Amino acid sequence: MKLGIVADTHDNLDLVDRAVELFETEGVERVVHCGDIVAPFSATPFDSEAFEFYAVRGNNDGEWALANVVDEFGTYLGECGQLTVDGVSVAVYHGTNKLLREALVDSGEYDYVFHGHTHERAIEARGETIRVNPGGLPIEAADDEFSVAILDTSESGVDAVRHHKLGY
Repeated sequence: MKLGIVADTHDNLDLVDRAVELFETEGVERVVHCGDIVAPFSATPFDSEAFEFYAVRGNNDGEWALANVVDEFGTYLGECGQLTVDGVSVAVYHGTNKLLREALVDSGEYDYVFHGHTHERAIEARGETIRVNPGGLPIEAADDEFSVAILDTSESGVDAVRHHKLGY
C-alpha cells in the first residue's frame, strides 16, 4: 500500500492541488497531513475518492473548525496520532516540540515517525525507526521547493520512502 505524507501547506491551494494530483496519480490509498494546513478551506481538496485522509494539528492551525471539516471526509487525529498500515506502525506529530518529536523516534515503538514543522525534507534511520519529514512550503533557511513523500509498505526502511518535489 502507498501512503502519502504532506505537511506545512499553509493555505497554498496551488501546492495542495499538486500534492493531491500526485497522490491520485501514484495510486496512494491513504494520505497523512502532518499539520499546518491552517484554514479549513485548504483541507477540503484532500476530500478525494482515491484515498483516505488523516491529519494532525500544527502550530499554525488556529481555526478549531479545521477538526470538524477534516472529520467530515477524513480523520482528525488531534495533536498527534498513530496508524497501522499493512502491519507498519506510524506515529504522526507536527513536530512543534523537538523534545517530543525526538522522543517518539527514539522510543523504538514505531516503524516510522512522520512530522513537519521545519519545512525541511528528511529521511533518517535511528535504530529500527525511520523519521520522515515530507518538507513543506518553501521558507528561508529550509527547503527551496515544496515536496511531499510517499511510503510504499511493500518495501522497508529508508528505501520505502521517496520524496517528490512539486515546485514553488
